[in-house]
Amino acid sequence: MQGVKRRTRKWMALAVAALAVFAAGLGILAPTAAYAAEGCKVDYKIASQWGGGFTGDVKITNLGTAVSSWNLVWTFPNGQRVTQAWNATTTNSGDTVTAKNMSYNASIPTNGSVSFGFNGSWSGTNGVPASFSLNGTVCTGAVGEPSTPPTTTPPPTGGISAMETVAAMQPGWNLGNSLDAVGADETAWGNPRITQSLINNVAAQGYNSIRIPVTWDNHQSKTAPYAVEDAYLDRVEEVVGWALDADLYVLINIHHDSWIWMADMNSNRTVVEDRYEAIWTELASRFRDAPPELLFESVNEPQFNNVDDTTAYGLLDDLNTSFHQIVRASGGGNATRVLVLPTLHTNADQGRLDALSATIDALDDPNIAATIHYYGFWPFSVNIAGYTKFNDEVKADLEGYFNRAYNEFIANGIPVLVGEYGLLGFDTHTGTVEQGEKLKFFEYAGYYARQKGITLQLWDNGQHFDRTAGTWKDPELFAMMKAAWTTRSGTAASDQIYVGRTATVADVSLALNLNGTTFQGLRVGSTNLVQGTDYTISGSTLTIKASRLTTLLGDRSYGVRGTVQAVFSQGAPWRISVISYDQPTMSAATGASATFAIPTQFKGDQLATMEAKYADGTAAGPQNWTSYKEFGRAFNPNYTAGTVTLPTAFWSEVNDGQKVTLTFHFWSGRTVTYYVTESGGNVTGSLT
Repeated sequence: MQGVKRRTRKWMALAVAALAVFAAGLGILAPTAAYAAEGCKVDYKIASQWGGGFTGDVKITNLGTAVSSWNLVWTFPNGQRVTQAWNATTTNSGDTVTAKNMSYNASIPTNGSVSFGFNGSWSGTNGVPASFSLNGTVCTGAVGEPSTPPTTTPPPTGGISAMETVAAMQPGWNLGNSLDAVGADETAWGNPRITQSLINNVAAQGYNSIRIPVTWDNHQSKTAPYAVEDAYLDRVEEVVGWALDADLYVLINIHHDSWIWMADMNSNRTVVEDRYEAIWTELASRFRDAPPELLFESVNEPQFNNVDDTTAYGLLDDLNTSFHQIVRASGGGNATRVLVLPTLHTNADQGRLDALSATIDALDDPNIAATIHYYGFWPFSVNIAGYTKFNDEVKADLEGYFNRAYNEFIANGIPVLVGEYGLLGFDTHTGTVEQGEKLKFFEYAGYYARQKGITLQLWDNGQHFDRTAGTWKDPELFAMMKAAWTTRSGTAASDQIYVGRTATVADVSLALNLNGTTFQGLRVGSTNLVQGTDYTISGSTLTIKASRLTTLLGDRSYGVRGTVQAVFSQGAPWRISVISYDQPTMSAATGASATFAIPTQFKGDQLATMEAKYADGTAAGPQNWTSYKEFGRAFNPNYTAGTVTLPTAFWSEVNDGQKVTLTFHFWSGRTVTYYVTESGGNVTGSLT
């Protein structure tokens, strides 16, 4: 955000000055001639280097005419090769490398810069290239005369494009379950009252944008003219002001109203349209002179009751079009403010994308962005149907989702904001997906979104960042997400090594997922372990020696006895827990279905999933298209209490009086078989 502070309470008085400072901070200058002189400068740095590999950082500064696309050419002096690049595409022709822009960083204004990075290979000497050429011009750091004048008029000054705006919003964070909470006030869903300190703390974590969901229903008159409470608008403005003062891009919207009253648009069209238009009319007036770092999102996750998709597309088109007309007609900063439009249900099914494209094409406005949400491949994200691991199918779903959004919008000059991303199972609790598999998902989501120029905003309803303590509830997860903002991290097939409590300790091998990195070593705390003595590495296979495992296991009491960290050439380290365990056991029990729990001795092991079948082999319980039940909703392990609870949601879908075979699958690979029968609200559980 260029370090420019903005006081939101003085928007009207300072609007012109703020915009001028902002433009100057970005190097966007008013042209003094029909075209500028040619010239460029390249800063090439070897950010890190290891045996056979290195990471390069390249910054291009355009000293001449603004360009709408670029390619940079250089020749390696010592036979180096680029093996992986980010924020650019590269091709090698012998020692010569050509790096070309991505769609989201194609433009470089006069005196503007873009950066990209790469991993490369080297042998013997890793010398720096002698020269670089940008679009055929040798970059000397000086300015010369252009060979031909530009054929287009320079763009108007005073702002940046929608694509540049959304790119600058990466990474983003959601202030979820606060102003969007349905109830008396912003604390209704359990979060503390928003403070300026919280907003500043979020910015200090490295975030560049904040999405502030707002639900208006309880603060809007239910009769014409559907006025919004001034006090509530003041509160929203206060929080927005704090975020802008913290140099964050800010996105506000109409949030849970989408299902509370807007979903009835087809049967109650006049009222829905009038209420919707009243909200945006007041917001457009209130924030008319806010700086361009404030963006508007028309509605969160639009949905409509009792209609087919074609009808729903038409209803959403009407809302998005009305939103656009109201905001643009209000003038001031709203005339060019970036407006964010969602697909139906805010997902990336192709039909949804096509429908939104039609709306955007009809509006013919360059300052529009598209938004979708992504909570992962559903079976994996909630841990159902046996999808306990981040496998190729889960990865392919993510790639397909982002690819469709890229092809539909970004490739056509329309930026994409994933206004919410995470794992759907977090709605139950953050342990629904096993830690290592969870980390792999967030590592890859961050990486792949970056390749496609998609901005991500983490959904956080209080489950991730502790809003009172100002700390991360899962620092390991945040470290992985943060690394993915700029690079890749190495992972492994698992983050767990299970060793039987009385078993002979043997060497254990794990396959590493290098992800373009190079393995650097293994450590315990800050102590580096000794290759050959404590571990060996062969290609991408890490083997931890029995002697080191024995030390880590200590007295071999149940549970995590020690951890090691695999360190890579870049990104976050990968923690591996060494766990002592025995075969888990369960005991017979009886009780009411509302409170039934199976007494369980986990003995250091952890539950991965549960199957439920009737005697004939058909699936029992909820979602009976699969025998593998949903973690956290159909069963809940409690390691402290020593129980596995089967809640009412499970029993409500089980045939009364019919015996069910439960198979519990543990992460060690062990299983336990257990039998339950529910009759008249009472449950009998046994081992036979």
